[in-house]
Amino acid sequence: MEVRQKSPALLDRYLPSIAIAVLLLVMYGPLMVHWVDGWLNKSISIEHEYFSHGLLGIPYAVYMVWRERHRWHDSTDRANLLGAIAIGLAGAFYLSGLWDLVNLSLPVMLLGICLWFKGIEGLRGFWFPLLLVLLATPNDLPYLIAPYTMWLQSAIAGTAGFILTMFGLNVTVAEIYLLVGGRMVEVAPHCAGIKMLFTTIYVALILLDWTGILSSRGKSIAFLSCAIAISVITNVFRNTILTFFYGTGRDDLFHWLHEGWGGDGISIVMLGLLIPTLNLVENVAGLLSSDADNTEPAQ
Repeated sequence: MEVRQKSPALLDRYLPSIAIAVLLLVMYGPLMVHWVDGWLNKSISIEHEYFSHGLLGIPYAVYMVWRERHRWHDSTDRANLLGAIAIGLAGAFYLSGLWDLVNLSLPVMLLGICLWFKGIEGLRGFWFPLLLVLLATPNDLPYLIAPYTMWLQSAIAGTAGFILTMFGLNVTVAEIYLLVGGRMVEVAPHCAGIKMLFTTIYVALILLDWTGILSSRGKSIAFLSCAIAISVITNVFRNTILTFFYGTGRDDLFHWLHEGWGGDGISIVMLGLLIPTLNLVENVAGLLSSDADNTEPAQ
């Protein structure tokens, strides 16, 4: 008899959450399938491929929400007008039929639901999974920033040319172009490492949460700075090797690294370096903290 009394109470408690989950699945399930298919089979636009880190981040965001589900159910319901506005805006985006707006309607809808049911308190508790979904949502940001990456392309070309010259190759650098062995190599906008940088920062954020370091601002900033440095150095190395392969007539190796799994292998190694880097940041922070404690004057 006691079990029968508890069952309706549990159903009443979780029914709104179940209804919301079903509604979101119906609305955004086909969209997510489109994203995943495009990321895996590279059938999506080049700009939208920049967000393929969502294959890792979106499931992790779902895991985070499930992990913290008790906070959602235990917190007080506090309807917020901003939530209603966000839900309405997400609905308008969804019905617009414009791909970028349809895509962006997902994080806006999730933000609206969070604010409408739990207010600012709910937003504070679930801001990080919302951020992961937003940063994994395909949009035209890579296309918009491409015209402003010329300085980065030139820096990569100059650095790659300098390295190859140090190894005895005759290299001529002209802005974003390198001439090696009579063959011209261009450091194009898509070779500037923006996708690699996006992915590195995204994975670094997940690692910060996974290890519980996200709450430490100092450690988080230090680790993200190291992650950005690793991404930039790796991209310079990749472009240098690509230039070497193409300039010396090793076309098979060039295509293997540029379009094949060689490039994926470099990316995996780069992301793998984030783990020992995070451990190093923790160890250095621990040593600095210990030194500070030891230098405090005795009371």
